[in-house]
Amino acid sequence: MFNGFSHSVKGASHEKTGLVCQDSSAYKVTDKYAVAVVADGHGSKKHFRSNMGSKFAVEATIEAIDTFFGDYDQFVSNFPKNHRMIIRNIQKQAIYNWNRKVREHVEANPTTDEEKSKFTEEEFAAIPQESYYGTTLIAGVAAKDFTFGLQIGDGTLVALFDDGEAVMPMEYNEAAPANVTASMCNSNAASMFSGFYVENKKLIAMYASTDGLYTSFGSENDFLDYHTIITSQLSNLENFKSVIINNLTKRSHFGTEDDISLSCVYDTDMIADNMDLILSKVEENKKRAAERKAALLTKKIDNFE
Repeated sequence: MFNGFSHSVKGASHEKTGLVCQDSSAYKVTDKYAVAVVADGHGSKKHFRSNMGSKFAVEATIEAIDTFFGDYDQFVSNFPKNHRMIIRNIQKQAIYNWNRKVREHVEANPTTDEEKSKFTEEEFAAIPQESYYGTTLIAGVAAKDFTFGLQIGDGTLVALFDDGEAVMPMEYNEAAPANVTASMCNSNAASMFSGFYVENKKLIAMYASTDGLYTSFGSENDFLDYHTIITSQLSNLENFKSVIINNLTKRSHFGTEDDISLSCVYDTDMIADNMDLILSKVEENKKRAAERKAALLTKKIDNFE
């Protein structure tokens, strides 16, 4: 049985400047599949409605995935052999849904004089309406016999399968080639997505997070170890919620001061059956971290001498 959790925290930098949280997060669980999704609105000058853009991206993606899972038996029959094409089609459907939501929002909420006041008339006229809402997107999807994900822009997705190792199926991506921001608002957004597909491995838990979480850690190893630790706490969801919300809030205030969103889905039976394995991985990771720290200290001493 699947379960899940999601939460978004406003970063300290936005609190200081009076900006709203530009992240959004959500999850959906059914008896057959589960979805974890986060989005990070760009927040720069021309993306002045990016908080709504991230909300629309989360909603649009869940709607797209629901559509493809609509005929479940047919979907799971076709997906393994056609996963690349189907994931691309899900990406395109998510973009279509997002653009529809943007158009509807602009029609219902025309741009205001205040929003226009930061631009000259020529500057404002040159901004495509979609850019007002620019945002990244990351989604992970778990089903009984396979797991897949899709991403545009920065942020991370971490998965723990039945071997207990925390892995990033899609590499951390700070920026698209040539420093072009990969965004749902780009006219060529469909070509800027990345994705992954895994079958014949049982998923324990999967986490999608915006850029603020990754950058609050000193290294990728520490980041992955963190996910193993919080997975060990999922057996008590209510306690997990209070602990993780407190931790994300601290990280958003004392790390990079950026907004942080985390969304996770997990298999409750796999958590229960593999808790000993998860806890052993936590201990292994502690030893590795201590070894890394000792090696770094030795290197600093050698360099000093």
